[in-house]
Amino acid sequence: MALWCVGFVATFFKGTAAHELGHGTVFKTKSLNAIFLHVVCMISWWDPYDYAASHTYHHRYTTHPNADRENVLPLTPSLHPWLVLQLTTFNLFSKPSRNFSKGGFLWTLYLTARTALKKPAGHTDIPSQEWLRALHEDQPEQFKRSVHWSRALLTFHASVLVISLVTGWWVLSLVITLPSYIANIGSYLLGTTQHCGLRENTSDFRQNTRSITINPFLSFLYWHMNWHIEHHMYAGVPCFNLKALARELEPDMPQPRTLIGAWKEMREIQGRQAVDPNYEFYTPVPIAANSTSMPADNEWVSSIGDLEPKGF
Repeated sequence: MALWCVGFVATFFKGTAAHELGHGTVFKTKSLNAIFLHVVCMISWWDPYDYAASHTYHHRYTTHPNADRENVLPLTPSLHPWLVLQLTTFNLFSKPSRNFSKGGFLWTLYLTARTALKKPAGHTDIPSQEWLRALHEDQPEQFKRSVHWSRALLTFHASVLVISLVTGWWVLSLVITLPSYIANIGSYLLGTTQHCGLRENTSDFRQNTRSITINPFLSFLYWHMNWHIEHHMYAGVPCFNLKALARELEPDMPQPRTLIGAWKEMREIQGRQAVDPNYEFYTPVPIAANSTSMPADNEWVSSIGDLEPKGF
């Protein structure tokens, strides 16, 4: 039970903590953001360099598939028993999906090793891998950093394994190398709601992104990314201020879904799209209280923190 709880917390390091630290908005100094970013990425087998390139495009061109393939719609809100079993225990075999994911532990190990050997992302029939290959070709300097990072990951976790075997402290591997792949169910249920089932090729974040209400404990673990529309509108706002931002924007925003309501909505949309592939869900939004729009080059609108890699 203790190991399951460690994993449930650590699963939010992978992608979620790395996401917000990557924006550089958590701490006041760049150095603290960078230190904690690399610590959580090392523990969770996350590549901050690939992700910085991908996520920059994701914010600039959210759900426009010509330029943002971090989430290739339609995403599948799967509750297949074999997947759920892995997500509630040890995520060993799950495959990379249509979003920015390397899948379970074995897939992550394999793909990390490929990058360490300077091999381009394989399996281009998998959208996330096709997207990685496109990013590596487009941003060769970032790819070099990813190669070095992948080698550091393999060296670090091999060292942890050797220390565990030599000292008999077998628990080290469980709490340092593997926790982000134990009890992944929380991050999966929450993270899937962000864009799944919503619209492509629209600049209205209320139509391509979803905010949900959850209890304060889960919101804390999730780095407040449940306020996801607000995050996309103002990506330079620190995560701990998103709830206050949501209150400011409330008159112009759709009603936030609950977690259960979001999953019900996603599954219903999936059913409609199975019959009609061209079906798009329209999120009911209030009539704008103020029709004056803010210029796209306004610093509050255009800022994505320190996410964008140098030379982009």
